[in-house]
Amino acid sequence: MGRYLPIVIVALLTIYCVVEVAQARPYAVRRMPRWLWATVVICLPLFGSLSWLFFGRPTSESLGGKKPPQPPRAPDDDVDFLRGL
Repeated sequence: MGRYLPIVIVALLTIYCVVEVAQARPYAVRRMPRWLWATVVICLPLFGSLSWLFFGRPTSESLGGKKPPQPPRAPDDDVDFLRGL
């Protein structure tokens, strides 16, 4: 079993990265086009998968840099609530 564990881990990592490349928005992928990332991940399983995770994966900056609005933590922090008093 111990001999097969590294092979299984690399195969699962490759599958995860292929699915993630396929689901990534084309304009948000960094460094290379999405089709080239898919080719690298499939042809070079360990190196390609690790490269995708560190260098190609979309970040919040590549997605537009917008953070989702945070809801108020307490009623007195909510401007709409205070306006209604």
